[in-house]
Amino acid sequence: MNKISNLIIPIMVLSVVIYGIYKKINIYDVFIEGAKESFEMIFTIFPYLLGMMLAINLFLHSNFLEIISNFISPVLDLIGIPFDIVPMAIMRPISGSSSLAILNNIYTDFGPDSFIGRLASTIQGSTDTTFYVLTLYFGSIGIKKIRYGLIAGLFADLIGIIASIIIVKLTF
Repeated sequence: MNKISNLIIPIMVLSVVIYGIYKKINIYDVFIEGAKESFEMIFTIFPYLLGMMLAINLFLHSNFLEIISNFISPVLDLIGIPFDIVPMAIMRPISGSSSLAILNNIYTDFGPDSFIGRLASTIQGSTDTTFYVLTLYFGSIGIKKIRYGLIAGLFADLIGIIASIIIVKLTF
């Protein structure tokens, strides 16, 4: 199985090259055109990515996450949700990388088969990086007024978190 997974990408590339030869397409020129277009896209997206990364770093280093976690923890104690899941639930809509790092820490501290490990995994899979989507995709195509995009995205994340809690509590 390991050998097959190592061969999948080379086989896909080779099949694209063979198809290009079959259709009599200059593969190298098409590749260069695609590379040129990608640089234009990178220059368009870069300012939005830079702004988002700055905002995420400010959020992470401001201790605001800690304040929110401490505020929410009494409610979580009442319904039996571990306090350690709060940073994961808060960071998931903001940053996929940060939430993956928190997920890794949860796995290291509690294990992937623990209640909190399963809950964190389910939250990771049932929510999206709303701020990333809004910043990158909306910004790159020039949408300035996000209207209800932020509200709808955060509401969907909240529903994903609540559904994750219910489903994991029912199945674990």
